[in-house]
Amino acid sequence: MAQPLVKKDDDHDDELEYSPFMGIEKGAVLQEARVFNDPQVDPRRCSQVITKLLYLLNQGESFTKVEATEVFFSVTKLFQSKDTGLRRMVYLIIKELSPSSDEVIIVTSSLMKDMNSKIDMYRANAIRVLCRIIDGTLLTQIERYLKQAIVDKNPVVSSAALVSGLHLLKTNPEIVKRWSNEVQEGIQSRSALVQFHALALLHQIRQNDRLAVSKLVGSLTRGSVRSPLAQCLLIRYTSQVIRDMANHGQSGERPFYEFLESCLRHKAEMVILEAARAITELDGVTSRELTPAITVLQLFLSSPRPVLRFAAVRTLNKVAMTHPMAVTNCNIDMESLISDQNRSIATLAITTLLKTGNESSVERLMKQITNFMSDIADEFKIVVVDAIRSLCVKFPLKYRSLMTFLSNILREEGGFEYKRAIVDSIVTIIRDIPDAKESGLLHLCEFIEDCEFTYLSTQILHFLGIEGPNTSDPSKYIRYIYNRVHLENATVRAAAVSTLAKFGFMVESLKPRITVLLKRCIYDSDDEVRDRATLYLSVLGGDGTVDTDKESKDFLFGSLEVPLVNMETSLKNYEPSEEAFDINSVPKEVKSQPLAEKKAQGKKPTGLGAPPAAPASGFDGYERLLSSIPEFAAFGKLFKSSLPVELTEAETEYAVNVVKHIFDSHVVFQYNCTNTIPEQLLERVNVIVDASEAEEFSEVTSKALNSLPYDSPGQAFVVFEKPAGVPAVGKFSNTLTFVVKEVDPSTGEAEDDGVEDEYQLEDLEVVAGDYMVKVGVSNFRNAWESMDEEDERVDEYGLGQRESLGEAVKAVMDLLGMQTCEGTETIPLNARSHTCLLSGVYIGNVKVLVRAQFGMDSSKDIAMKLTVRAEDVSVAEAIHEIVASG
Repeated sequence: MAQPLVKKDDDHDDELEYSPFMGIEKGAVLQEARVFNDPQVDPRRCSQVITKLLYLLNQGESFTKVEATEVFFSVTKLFQSKDTGLRRMVYLIIKELSPSSDEVIIVTSSLMKDMNSKIDMYRANAIRVLCRIIDGTLLTQIERYLKQAIVDKNPVVSSAALVSGLHLLKTNPEIVKRWSNEVQEGIQSRSALVQFHALALLHQIRQNDRLAVSKLVGSLTRGSVRSPLAQCLLIRYTSQVIRDMANHGQSGERPFYEFLESCLRHKAEMVILEAARAITELDGVTSRELTPAITVLQLFLSSPRPVLRFAAVRTLNKVAMTHPMAVTNCNIDMESLISDQNRSIATLAITTLLKTGNESSVERLMKQITNFMSDIADEFKIVVVDAIRSLCVKFPLKYRSLMTFLSNILREEGGFEYKRAIVDSIVTIIRDIPDAKESGLLHLCEFIEDCEFTYLSTQILHFLGIEGPNTSDPSKYIRYIYNRVHLENATVRAAAVSTLAKFGFMVESLKPRITVLLKRCIYDSDDEVRDRATLYLSVLGGDGTVDTDKESKDFLFGSLEVPLVNMETSLKNYEPSEEAFDINSVPKEVKSQPLAEKKAQGKKPTGLGAPPAAPASGFDGYERLLSSIPEFAAFGKLFKSSLPVELTEAETEYAVNVVKHIFDSHVVFQYNCTNTIPEQLLERVNVIVDASEAEEFSEVTSKALNSLPYDSPGQAFVVFEKPAGVPAVGKFSNTLTFVVKEVDPSTGEAEDDGVEDEYQLEDLEVVAGDYMVKVGVSNFRNAWESMDEEDERVDEYGLGQRESLGEAVKAVMDLLGMQTCEGTETIPLNARSHTCLLSGVYIGNVKVLVRAQFGMDSSKDIAMKLTVRAEDVSVAEAIHEIVASG
């Protein structure tokens, strides 16, 4: 029986959508499929059953081999029916069932007969099904018919053959490539759909030949394409050719731009929009080139058709990210769209205005947005909130009105993601605009009084503990924090106790008051709250029950020197034993995240999840460690610390990795050693380094590790001097030396006498990338244009044959050790050209930007054009030397 589904949308509250397929079961439908075997076929009944089977297949329902075979053989009997509607359903079900090779032969003769039928519908569908289910051997037998079908007078038959060619190109490309002449003839067809499919197939056939694609585009841009659909496709191919030519260093006038501009005057609106979008996405597009595209988009903003208004405002929204001034002429038209009935259009209009508006228009925009916010869904509200955050950073003097707006919507109804976006925006504003700190913190305090989300409450309390004590009047926040101890769940109460303790530790005048409040918390019903209150009271009160030296207080109230995620993992893996947990064993480098979880490269994290304005925890920890060693104190400021490099295989008796610390005139090798043999104690652990293949380095000193017990990591150091400011490279051979002492398993004591031994480690290399720090830029184009063109150096390189373009791009990225920008590390599948944008800071704190343009020919030879801009021209030249010698 039909059952009601969800509402269609808010504009049709009284209309419910019913589905005839709700509640159907596979077993029942397979029973119904027996109707296919009836002597007198009922076309209507059979069509209904096939529809149900197709529904199940498209919903992901899987049929067993036996079930699929039974259905297939039953369906083949329906070829006897002359009913046209049923025949179409039979074609569909055979195509979806995809019979095996031994079953295909059953229907091949019927389909081939239909392919030569006088009924065009039979011919078109038979071609589609045959090309879907047959293999390459049978394909050669019907190739002649397919060629004839491509040039058939009936557009339905011709389109079916062309679309089948697109699918067959993936499995039998050599056969399809022989159809080029027929496909070329299809491009001249009067049918719009045939012309569209023919152009798509011809481009796919030639896509690996850059010159052939360029010739195809050049011939078609002269006016032989009449179909609007094909014209849109041609515009896309033209844009790709323009990008390829730019990537391969062809200078002068931009090729084919006149064609794109002429398409702005086409009679079909879809062609105009496609051309405008293509122009706005051109690499290095100028204001002059943008002007005609912006003009037509502005006209579409006042169109009576919602789809045109949406397409125009969405394109302008993207343009506003890179060329906000070019969009300002459209602001008046976009302001009228704020009240548009389509909320998607209104949201895009708002966010575009926030990107292009000037400081004087902020107040007016806020009034318009206030009335608008209550009418849209949370996902649209989040987009608006993110745009407001960017606007506040852009116009810091307007933080009061923007902060007030965020505070007001924070107290309105909304889901978790929406509220988190608002809180993150307020936190970002507090960190970026010092004057906004106190008002922003008060807004957050007011929010947690009614906050229903435990995660947000605990994160806000944690943030208050960091920022609150540094305000002019920290005492004003104590009431809000203490209220959480009485009015919230145990998780929030525990977080509030920790925040109170931080205020007491960092603000001496508040310590007596905090102490009184914490004493009230030691009678809480939750163990965690009581334990935290007791611990913090002991530290703050100095009653002698715990060690209250500086190190203990720094551990409790100071910043953690290791990433929190690494600390959590290490604590989970720690097995309780007599040996205490060693925080020094926690890795200081954050492991890279899976691809799906990575944030956009070069984009700073914002909100509560963002770290305070401080160096990265790993680098900061290394810097403290090295500065605490007297022998290294005179080396100056640490420039970079590398990721650990493994020098031993997994599961070996001694595990050693090395971190390379780069100073201006020195390189310090930190060898992290672990003894994995319980019955041994290692003493006088040192690393002997042979630098005979590193001529520019001379050993200065080394620092041995006195003792290395079982499973207790330790560090040994070796220091080399190099020419100041020079990116010296070389290979170093390493040998681990030590004294082995046997350990009595029963007592755990080591013998007095030991045996000297050594262990060969893997070689270590100092490479050019070690002298570059990965530092992203939020807007590569702006950063590039801000650098002097006089400091630019350009050269071209042959990278030889590679398996793929991605391999060559990765090799250059690894060689230079720079940060990829704007997602250019991702290379489209089967791409023949690619541009990679890189940024970094070179030794000596010199900012460097690189634009690497790659191209691959049919023999997989790869060429690269490398353009480098740097704050110091000598550094730009050095980058080219690195590539040339790499």
